[in-house]
Amino acid sequence: MDENYTIKKTISYIKTELKKLYPVNEINSFINLIFEKYLNYSIIKLHTSQEQEISKDLYEKIRAVTEELKLQKPIQYILEEAHFYDLRFNVTPDVLIPRQETEELVDWIIRENSNQKIKILDVGTGSGCIAISLANNLPEAIVFASDISPKALEIAKLNSKSNKIDLHFFQFDILNPSSWPNETFDIIVSNPPYVTEKEKKLMQKNVLEFEPELALFVPDSSPLIFYDKIIDFGEKHLNPNGKIYFEINEAFGKETVLLFNEGAFTDISLKKDLNGKNRMLRAILK
Repeated sequence: MDENYTIKKTISYIKTELKKLYPVNEINSFINLIFEKYLNYSIIKLHTSQEQEISKDLYEKIRAVTEELKLQKPIQYILEEAHFYDLRFNVTPDVLIPRQETEELVDWIIRENSNQKIKILDVGTGSGCIAISLANNLPEAIVFASDISPKALEIAKLNSKSNKIDLHFFQFDILNPSSWPNETFDIIVSNPPYVTEKEKKLMQKNVLEFEPELALFVPDSSPLIFYDKIIDFGEKHLNPNGKIYFEINEAFGKETVLLFNEGAFTDISLKKDLNGKNRMLRAILK
């Protein structure tokens, strides 16, 4: 490339380097995210600024990003940020990358619980995307976020501060009842680990090699272990008529419903995501 580092030539470089590894639409998405990150350009601004020159330093940054993309490292980890429910979140390999189906779960909770003075606990908060989005859209709510991972809680606290959202934090292990906090809540929400070991071979390299195993996988012998414990926690720590909301493994929708049937819950609702898969569940304490 010559001394003239234009946006057009930089985009051409990215496309050439990645064309054998990613589909065109994904490459275009990378390009949009890169220029939004480094120049704060919208898609329209990017397309109307093709002849604009960028500095050599910025070009070298984009080259480095492209090299990491060639290793199939997720773009969110490379840029250290992800978008979720109209907010920006810092993400590192210590936390999962927020996903669309989790936005749908958040949207369901907001629509069912608007304008209510309630206490909410997010179990396994990771980046804090669920808890922070709920607090941002339910101003009457008091929101707590918990995780077993100190590093995840550091990221969640950083995101709470950067988005100017007040949260309360716990570090505890949901699988260890002796570590449970002595608090009660009106809503418990969780997107816990639910991918079985046998499902690993179906997953993409960018997930397997870069996202935290602690937040993803469960043994084949006990795929619902986290749901079982959170339901047990809910029976002891939910206020009357309190609710549990879950993101679930689509392969275990009926089995997860059965866990609630065996407990002290009623009005169990299994909900499909935008792709028609059973991915969300809500139940109310009797």
